[in-house]
Parts: sequence; structure tokens; C-alpha cells
Amino acid sequence: MTEPSTPLMRQYAAIKKEHPTALLFFRLGDFYELFFDDAVLASRELQITLTSRNKEKGIAVPMCGVPYHAAEGYISKLIRKGFKVAICDQVENPRLAKKLVRREVTRVVTPGTAADSSLGSEENNFLASIARLEDRVGFAALDLSTGEFRATEFRGPDALRRIEEELQQLRPKELLYGSSAPLFDGEPSNSAGLEPSTSVRADLRGRLAPHEPIRCAETPLDDWIFAADYAIPLLENQFGVLSLEGFGLAGKPAAASAGGAIVHYVRSTQRGTLDHVDRIGFYERQNCLVLDAVTVRNLELIEPLFAGSDEGVTLFRSIDATVTPMGKRLLRSWMLRPAIEVEEINSRLNAVEAQTKDTVAREELRRALDGILDLERLLSRVTLETANPRDVLALAGSLARLPNVRAALSRFNSQRLKQLHGNVDELSDLRERIDKTIVPEPPISLSDGGVIQTGVNRELDELRDLSRNSKQYLAQIEQRERQRTGITSLKVKFNSIFGYYLEISKANLHLAPPDYERKQTLVNAERFTTPELKEYEAKILDAQEKIVEIERRLFAELRSVIAGEARRMRQTALALAEVDVLASFARIGSLRNYCRPTFDDSADLEIIGGRHPVIEQQNMNDRFVPNDLYLNPTTHTVLVLTGPNMGGKSTY
Repeated sequence: MTEPSTPLMRQYAAIKKEHPTALLFFRLGDFYELFFDDAVLASRELQITLTSRNKEKGIAVPMCGVPYHAAEGYISKLIRKGFKVAICDQVENPRLAKKLVRREVTRVVTPGTAADSSLGSEENNFLASIARLEDRVGFAALDLSTGEFRATEFRGPDALRRIEEELQQLRPKELLYGSSAPLFDGEPSNSAGLEPSTSVRADLRGRLAPHEPIRCAETPLDDWIFAADYAIPLLENQFGVLSLEGFGLAGKPAAASAGGAIVHYVRSTQRGTLDHVDRIGFYERQNCLVLDAVTVRNLELIEPLFAGSDEGVTLFRSIDATVTPMGKRLLRSWMLRPAIEVEEINSRLNAVEAQTKDTVAREELRRALDGILDLERLLSRVTLETANPRDVLALAGSLARLPNVRAALSRFNSQRLKQLHGNVDELSDLRERIDKTIVPEPPISLSDGGVIQTGVNRELDELRDLSRNSKQYLAQIEQRERQRTGITSLKVKFNSIFGYYLEISKANLHLAPPDYERKQTLVNAERFTTPELKEYEAKILDAQEKIVEIERRLFAELRSVIAGEARRMRQTALALAEVDVLASFARIGSLRNYCRPTFDDSADLEIIGGRHPVIEQQNMNDRFVPNDLYLNPTTHTVLVLTGPNMGGKSTY
């Protein structure tokens, strides 16, 4: 970057120096501009025009830009490609700025902290962290877009292998680790540059199956961020507790440190609060069936084995009848970490059975769920202060369906469903507050005005009346001046550059009164102003600015109220996700005439008339031949015979 030649470019250079690894979106009026190397890279990746400024001075500065109202779409494209984006906004009114408008980076969007509406509804967007404390290795992952936060810890010689498996299963979009003593040896990270970092350490990558590469952005942080005496108190502060014992993290310093490092990173890159991140769950392998990445892939649980194949060949697609985004994510999570505790399995089956016995109530429940939007991600955008008026109104629309969900749940005689019924909070107070504050059809942007309902704020209502009456008042001025001057073609007009003015044609210039002040000369007309018009212009423009200012303040207050109820909303969203999955199981089971299995603690496996859930659906025109199977650890074990041309002979 050459030496900046103007105050604006010096301001840009100072801010860019603080964020060297991110593409800097620099707000200039109605656009976000990028300069120098950022502009060259962004124009290539976004396929937008690259231009330059200061050509006349012989030092062409590469630049490109995107409209601010469409910036989220462009930012999402860059994030998906593995880049980081620093968003620099104007933080004072340009009209009130005495010199250069003050600008600050309001948030940094990274692959692991993205929480916008472009994220796929079925998958999580995890930010992962690895912390090493003596012989312990901690692993934590946060989906900032939903608030899901989990951590675990490993010890011993196989700790690295277990970390590999966690990374393979969760597929985080970004990985945090200590910069001076990284966990993985090998090639250095390229995350210090602008090119996206999309691989994991070479030593780790070499241990993985060649068809299962881990691709995520790598972000090294200072080692002190992972230190237990810093990270653990930070995590306690996030949840407002004196101890992490209630989250299962007592005596797990590495896991807690990994979680604390994530909190540090998110707080340093995002504005707003993290109220929706209200818990962290410690998990251990003995609580679920461990499925490594190769098994998940070869069984085609989530994705087809071969690229381009029909997704219907996966188990996930064949048994997914969920109707909410939260339900789809939970179903995916349950499939990747199947329960192994008989009590938990039977609890779920009891809930499914109750719904299979009452088809009318079940379908009523599913209709109530259908149309509920992604509460977790809407809440996330509210707490991170990126939610727009339509997001908030969409949230209210989803909350309006909760009474019907609770009513439908109350019809089932299942302990699990009764518990979920109690966890679904109707949040009627919050919905009423939103409905009373936001107009039924708000604009996307607050700067467009017209977001807040009439009657919410007296000053706002008075300013709106003034603005609405301006046309009538200006028409009166126009009529009076026509009569005074005798110029019947005289008009009062407005544009954003010259404000309000009186326009007189060249042929009538000799009739212009001496008190008219010339404002602009055109080819066929002259534009004038008067003291009265200038005074009224200032009043109208001030009113319009104040309207937007008041609406911003009221909307920020509403977002704050919603964020304050984050715990209630998170609890409701989690309950709705589980209700959706259980109802989905019941519907699939009823339609396909599945039976309830019996589980116990023995090692025997007996299947009578077993039908493959995927293949049976693939061969709709052919009758699937059921198979029996019996296995035990002593007399009926598995023997694998293989050889040439022995693939695909039978399917169980």
C-alpha cells in the first residue's frame, strides 16, 4: 500500500492496519468500498468491476464497491470461500461531522462466526477451538448462529486421534488454536494473509482418509487466551456463574479453556451481546455410539457416497419428515451421535408410540409446527444486533403459533411430551410487544423509516405529522409565489443536493422579485430560494433525521428486550426441535408400518422381517423382501467372506 495522500485514505490505512487479515468493507455514503489488494481480491472473487481513484495524481488506487443495502449477500459469498470480512461503518451523522466522518469497525465476520440468513438450515456452522494443558487436550465448538455450545476433553496417547474424529464429525468452518505452540505440526498456516485458509495442519491431514479432508479456516490466537486462569473465568462470566460444575466442566480445565477461548474470540469480533449463548454442554463418548467419519460416509447416513448422487439415498433423507429448521438440525445430530442408554431410547420411543396411536393429534401438532421459522437463528441475529425489522416481525409470527403447539402437545399421554409441553413457553408478552411496536409490513432497512407503529412514541408521531403536512405547506408557498410574481409556471421542487428551491424559466426571469436568492443556473431555468423556504427546509430535514433517529432508538430498545428473554426463547426452540423430530419419527413409522423395537442391556440382536429404510424407498415399484437376522457374542457371530465379484449380493 502506498503512502495515503488524503485524510480519508489515511483513515482507511489506520483502520486496515488493525485488521490486516480481513477484507475491509469501508463505508462511504451508500456503498462499502474496498481499496488496494482488498479491492483486487474482492473484485475477482465477487465478479464485480475493479476501478481506481486518484488517477489524475498519477497514483491509481485500485478500488471496488458494493451497495450497503445489498452487502450481506456479497459478504456471505466471501465467508463461504473462507475469507474474513471487517465491516467499517460511519458512526456519526455526516451532516454533523466537523471534519472527516468518524468510522469504526463494528463487527468482523469470519467463517466460524457467520450468523446470517444465508446459512443452510440443516447444518450447524461451528467455530471450534483446541486447547492443550499439560497432558490434557480440550475441544470446544460453538454454533454462534444457534447458540449450541459443547465441549469435551481427552487425555493420553490417543488424544490427537480423538480430536481428529471430532473435527471430522462436526466439520467446523473455523478452528482456533494457540499460535506459538500449535497442536498440529507441519506446514505453517497462511491465515496471516488475505488468501483464505481452508486446510488443517499437515500432520493431522496426513492421518485422515484421503477422501475425507478437513477444510476450515485456521485462526491462531495468542497462547494467553487459552490459559486456564484467563479462559475459565471468562466462560463463567458468560454464563453468570461462580463455577462451571453445573455444566459438567468441573475438573475439565482443558475443555473449559477451549470454550473460554471461543468466548474471547467471538466477543472481540462481534457487536451486541451473546445472550443467546446461555449454556455449554460437556459430552463424553460413553454417552453415545461413536461413529467415525469413514463409517458415517460409507453408510451414507448424511451424504451420498458419490458426488452428484441423489440425496434420497441417504438415511437422513429417507427418514426426515421434520418441518422446522431446528428439527432438521437435531435429527442430524441424533443420527451422528446415536443414544446408547436404554432409558433414553425408551423415553423417545414412548413419545413416538403415543403419537402413532393418535394420528389426528399428531397431524394437528405437525401443522402447528409447520411455519415456525428458525427461532435459534432469529434470536442469534437479534442478540448480535444484525436483525432487521422484518426479522423481528418474522419472530413474532413464529411465536404466534406456539399456543397451538402447546394445545396439540397436551393431548398426548407421554411423560416425555408432557415435559416438552412444559418447556414450550408461549412468550405471549414478547409477541405482543413486537406487534405493538413494529408495523405489519416494515421495510428491511431502518434508514427507510416507517418501521415503528403510530402511538408508540409521541414525539415520533408529531414529527411524522410535520413531514406528512409538508406537501400541503409547500403547495401553499407555490401558489402564493405564483400570485405574487405573476409567474404561473413557477414550481417548488426538491432534490437531495440542493434541497428545496423555486424554479423559474429563463423567459420569466425578469419577473423574479429582488428578495429571491439565486441557488443554481440551468440551461433553460434558474433556481432560487427564500428565507421562508430555507427555514422550512431545515425544519423538514431535521424532522426526517429525527424520525429515523427515534425509530433506530426504539428498535434498538425492542431488540434489547428480546435479547433479555434469550433464555426463554432458547429453551422453547430446543423443545420445539425435539417435538418436531419425535413427530417426524411417528409419521414415518405410521406411513411405513414400522414396529417398535425392544431394547435391553444384553448383547443379542434379533431382527424379524427387517426392511432396509433407504433401499425400500428407492425401489417403490418392486416389493422389498424382508430379512431375518440373529446375532449374539457366542454362537451367532459375524463372519465376513469376500473375494472377486462378491459385492452387493444381499442387503439387510
